[in-house]
Amino acid sequence: MAREQFEQELRELRESLLRMATLLEEQIGDAVDALRRRDRALAEKVRREDQSLNERFRQIREQSMVVISTQQPVARDLRNLMGVLYIASELERMGDYAVRIARMTSTLCGLPDQPLRGEFGLMGKLAIEQVHDILDALIEQDEPRARDVAARDDEIDRLYHRVFDDIIEEMGNGTDSEGALRAVTLMLVAHNLERIGDRVTNVAEDIVFLENGQVVELG
Repeated sequence: MAREQFEQELRELRESLLRMATLLEEQIGDAVDALRRRDRALAEKVRREDQSLNERFRQIREQSMVVISTQQPVARDLRNLMGVLYIASELERMGDYAVRIARMTSTLCGLPDQPLRGEFGLMGKLAIEQVHDILDALIEQDEPRARDVAARDDEIDRLYHRVFDDIIEEMGNGTDSEGALRAVTLMLVAHNLERIGDRVTNVAEDIVFLENGQVVELG
């Protein structure tokens, strides 16, 4: 009976994690869409809904601690619980990055409209694809796919460094206060998109840990 109860509680934890992941995917998609369209209302929606994501993380953390304290799992059972907890933590941090992008979008909406550099659209697209694919790998418990998703982070890093260097060069050529604010804001947007990719890599490492107990560095 104790074994059946543990497996039921672990299934419930995984289901909670997947619901949290689904909400996160929507949050990041909305944040990137708000940036592209200069949509202040959508950016505000992302900021409001962060509480829901935080609450789901809190519930998973508390539920995990209860299972650990009452079931006293060992070996693979403990690994499964800790893996769920690690992944939930990474998802919560990705949600924070989505909120920061939404805040930066609100700032940009208050500045004169200028075309957004193409790299931002590419970085946003890649980040959304990475998040979607790593969640599929989590659902399918697919370690090879998780490793493949992590390997794609180099492209986001490359775009980030290109944007960063170009904006620094533009600022060095002189700009007014509004231009400087826009440049700094865009640098922060790029940084947070790049950090989403880094967290996806962390989730990939957690999936490897869940599946075979190996602690790996995929970055």
